[in-house]
Amino acid sequence: QVRLVESGGGLVQPGDSLRLSCEASGGSLDDYAIGWFRQAPGQEREGVACISGSDGTINYGDTVKGRFTISRDNTKNSVYLQMNSLEPEDTAVYYCAAGRWCIAIISDLFGSWGQGTQVSVSS
Repeated sequence: QVRLVESGGGLVQPGDSLRLSCEASGGSLDDYAIGWFRQAPGQEREGVACISGSDGTINYGDTVKGRFTISRDNTKNSVYLQMNSLEPEDTAVYYCAAGRWCIAIISDLFGSWGQGTQVSVSS
């Protein structure tokens, strides 16, 4: 079963950018759709973006459209989340997860979760 490790989180100011990475081991990411999710304290997990492993399908959550970009580099067995124009409301632990399809950014469609990386946006 593929294992995922997130990295790239940190503390930034509003308007700054960050790029998160999700690196896989124990399997090829070519075979998986990868989703990014986030969870802030006291809030439910929210789907951020997903990208399919086959046909290039990409979906974004409404709150990040136009600011975040998901991409993958199968040669590096990695998926990335470029986050621009960050807002305090983007503060959360960000997780990546592997699934079969990117038809919706719903937790139940994804398994093999990483441990998460903290993103904090504050002035």
